[in-house]
Amino acid sequence: MAENNNSNPTPPPPSPPPPTPPHQETDSSTLTPHPEPQPEPEVPVIDQKELPDPPPQATESETDTKGNQSQDVVASEPSPEPSREPEQPQQPKKIPINLVSFKEESNKLSDLSDSERTSLDQLKHLLTESLKDDQVSIYGVPLLVDERTDVILLKFLRARDFKPKDSHTMITNTIQWRKDFNIDALLEEDLGDELDKVVFMHGFSREQHPVCYNVYGEFQNKELYDNTFGNEERRNRFLRWRIQFLENSIRKLDFHPGGVNTVFQVNDLKNSPGPAKRELRLATKQALQLLQDNYPEFVAKQVFINVPWWYLAFYTMINPFLTQRTKSKFVFAGPSKSPDTLFKYISPEQVPVQYGGLSVDFCDCNPDFSINDPTTEIPVKPTTKQTVEIAIYEKCIIVWELRVVGWEVSYSAEFKPDAEDRYAVIIQKATKMAPSDEPVVSNSFKVGELGKLFLTVDNPTLKKKRLLYRFKIKPYSD
Repeated sequence: MAENNNSNPTPPPPSPPPPTPPHQETDSSTLTPHPEPQPEPEVPVIDQKELPDPPPQATESETDTKGNQSQDVVASEPSPEPSREPEQPQQPKKIPINLVSFKEESNKLSDLSDSERTSLDQLKHLLTESLKDDQVSIYGVPLLVDERTDVILLKFLRARDFKPKDSHTMITNTIQWRKDFNIDALLEEDLGDELDKVVFMHGFSREQHPVCYNVYGEFQNKELYDNTFGNEERRNRFLRWRIQFLENSIRKLDFHPGGVNTVFQVNDLKNSPGPAKRELRLATKQALQLLQDNYPEFVAKQVFINVPWWYLAFYTMINPFLTQRTKSKFVFAGPSKSPDTLFKYISPEQVPVQYGGLSVDFCDCNPDFSINDPTTEIPVKPTTKQTVEIAIYEKCIIVWELRVVGWEVSYSAEFKPDAEDRYAVIIQKATKMAPSDEPVVSNSFKVGELGKLFLTVDNPTLKKKRLLYRFKIKPYSD
């Protein structure tokens, strides 16, 4: 599902509390490297750029520290000028990514330019004339009689380059479509919960946008796929379900000027059936058109993760149906770059465990930590150790959780008392952690004397790793 399939939850949560003051933490990464050859520095992930339409593909290669080409990222850029240098061997096609970041505009009247305010006033006038005495609500906001109207109208204006007449045509078409689709009745329908794992809300971005996950791999389940797309009636039911989910979510956004009124979309393409599936292709195209026509400017960012190679062909196919503004919000990442790409926009404590973060879906699975407990991120360079040192100044119970995405490292934990005549306590001896191991390590230690807790990650690989951890102090009890 593309741009404008916006799903939106409750308002942003309060800021997480600061760490407990009497306990200090430091981290160090200067220990002696392993005796392997020093690797070349990693090439950073490049993110956004507005793609031309249709997108000419200029392939760029990333190399890992061994000099091997990475197949995870690609830039879509205009074709370069002819070169006199000898032709290089043709490189494999790569996934398009954007190189220029999209930044949301302000919805405050004081921040609009004179021409933009004029366009807004003209659109209000046109809408007043066409609606006459009719009372019309859209996305739960009564038009022209509610202070939130300006934010709604600005969405349509931006979708039509601030052309009042074009924006008026778009919004009146949307009002008519909502009547024909019977949106008010749709909100009351019971369409089941079998698609709850396909599209769901979880957490907030770093800019406090609610995050919607679209998990296409769930459609590998043949029964679910057939029940969803098997015939035209089922595809129409899926479309109604998706619009219902969207409408319910939109109504939880804040349409006051300065409020968060857009969604951050994450599209997981791992094990996706792909565009070869005719039924999925038809449903996607239909949903894309409806959402782009009737839900403008509801997506802050579209991040595609675990992107496979067939997506290049699919993206080329749907590219003509996307506006330049829509495409400017796209970010793509292959499997190995997906966690780092998500962490750029979403804090690890807000990212579900299955996507590299520390958040378990809202349940009692992790009673010690919640989505609001902040996480510390530390890079672990190739062939080095990273040690986190936490000073403890009182009797307590300290609990912590830690992960390195993809592991391939050794992990140990040790408590060293401040008193010189006391022995260190090995809490966790150095253990090799494989990618197949549990993604998150949780542990606790009862501290009866002052000292320091050391958490050590040893990275023997030639790849840069990312260490995530957080801790809490609980009262001491005998």
